[in-house]
Formats: sequence, C-alpha cells, structure tokens
Amino acid sequence: MRKIVFSAVLVSLCVVLSGVYIPVGPTKVFPFQHMVNAIAGVFLGPVWAGIVSLIAALLRNILGTGTIFAFPGGIPGGIVVGIFYMWVKKDWVALLEPIGTGPIGATLSVWLVMPYVGYHLGWFTLQIAFLSSSIPGSLLGFLLIKIVRRRFSLNAGHKTNISRET
Repeated sequence: MRKIVFSAVLVSLCVVLSGVYIPVGPTKVFPFQHMVNAIAGVFLGPVWAGIVSLIAALLRNILGTGTIFAFPGGIPGGIVVGIFYMWVKKDWVALLEPIGTGPIGATLSVWLVMPYVGYHLGWFTLQIAFLSSSIPGSLLGFLLIKIVRRRFSLNAGHKTNISRET
C-alpha cells in the first residue's frame, strides 16, 4: 500500500510541475520527470518506476503539457535506475537515469515515434534534447534522495524506514 501511495505522490508531483518545460523541436524538455524517475527508481524499483513514469506521461499528454516523446523518453530512465539500484544498493545510481533516457529513449523514439509524428530528427538530435532534460533532472532527484535519507536518519528518536522494501 505504501508503494501505491508514494507512487501517487510522485505522479502528482510530476503533473503539478509539468507546466515547467522548454520546447525543443517536437519535444518538451521536462527535467522534473527525470527527477521523479530517479527517486522512483531508488525507492520503488524498476517496475514501479516504469509505472509512475507511464501514468505521469499519460496525464501530461491528456493535459497538453507533454508530448508523445514522454513515453519512450521517460519510462526507460526510471527502469534503468531501478535495475542498477537492485544490484548496487547505492543512491548515486539515480545519476544513471540519463542512460535510460538518452541512448535508450532516443533509440525507441526514432524507431517507434518519429515515423508517425512527421518530424525527421535524427537519433543524435533527440539524444541531445533528452539529455538536456535528464541530466539536470537526475541531479535534482539525487539531491532530494540524499535530503530525504539525511532527514530521516538524523531523527534518532523517530523510527522511519525509507527503503524499497516498504
């Protein structure tokens, strides 16, 4: 139940902040999606991070603050962070979110989206757009993860468990 509630909070955060984007060609550069991907990947794991990103992308597209590129550009980032966190168990893996968004997201976009949207941007161009969003977003996510971990670890009299098992 905690994962569902935390996921809902992250999706809500994404939707509320979705008005803050930079248009780059057919994409809308939205660093807060990648911040949420980093947080979800570390605290919730790859499956839940993918679900959070999918729902946020759906809602952003319905509200007109996202584009079709939110799906292939956002979902792989959270999944990559979640997978690496399962192996390494270190918060710095949040900084790997651009691996999923950059090369993987750009490749999926070129194969799955570009043929249908009428734009003829190349893989390299999309990767630049995606990385200009995911690098600052993953940095924000990493900083927030460290703040949350520090905040709850400094509360000696208060027992709180912020981990993926909850």
